[in-house]
Amino acid sequence: MFGIGMPELIVILVVALIIIGPKKLPDLAKSLGKGLAEFKRATNDVKDTLQVDDIRDDANEIKDSLLYGTKDDEDQKDKKES
Repeated sequence: MFGIGMPELIVILVVALIIIGPKKLPDLAKSLGKGLAEFKRATNDVKDTLQVDDIRDDANEIKDSLLYGTKDDEDQKDKKES
């Protein structure tokens, strides 16, 4: 998780507890969790709108057909030879 190990995470939590205080820390964590969930949801909506996965799949198919040939090309060669 971002190259942060367990000792660093504990230090961050202790500092946050000292600075923010034990009463406000749960509210802050809850707000942070909701914010991250909303960001993830918005990111997925943008991906769905732009159809990034479909474009990536199409690009990979085109790349594979140019580099290695496709099964369709092999079928056409077989038909010509027959």
